[in-house]
Amino acid sequence: MSEMDVDPELRDDAMDRFPVPDYEDLPEDLQERIVEETERAGFTPNVFSALAYRPSHFRAFFAYHDALVEETALEREEIEMIVVAVSGVNHCYYCNVAHGALVRIYADDPLLADQLVANYRTADINEAHRTMLDVAVKLTERPTEVEEADLEALREAGFSEEALWDIASVTAFYNLSNRLAMFAGMRPNEEFHTLGRE
Repeated sequence: MSEMDVDPELRDDAMDRFPVPDYEDLPEDLQERIVEETERAGFTPNVFSALAYRPSHFRAFFAYHDALVEETALEREEIEMIVVAVSGVNHCYYCNVAHGALVRIYADDPLLADQLVANYRTADINEAHRTMLDVAVKLTERPTEVEEADLEALREAGFSEEALWDIASVTAFYNLSNRLAMFAGMRPNEEFHTLGRE
């Protein structure tokens, strides 16, 4: 385990409905991942504290998360835009706040996340991103209505076949994440509220 300036803190208030485990009681691989994230962020994001409740699920969740953001045809800004638009229509407090901070950082735009959460259709985004979010929100709200025309609209907007898959994958994953966060009563760290606003 590496030396760091910020100690991992698994906050008791990371979620309301299940107990947050003690860091010292976690398997070594979870401890290492939490240390990495704490060093990177400067604090321990509460999603790590909450998901540590089920170590095998923690591993699977973050393995898929990492694949989505590391092996993708999308820009990181686009991934976070999808997350925030989907989380906005799902009313997921944790993801709205935590990924709103990431939108502000990756898009270098202090206003965009708030626009996307409130109503992505009125956000200051280009037509390709509007099409991307239209499809992501349709897949979230009305999955049985998704049809070939939606995929064709994404192609016409300039997205590759791999990007189409990635748009759907990010959307599906964060629908899972939203529902789990809301069920467990996950609370965003206070630090997320102010990140990227200046």
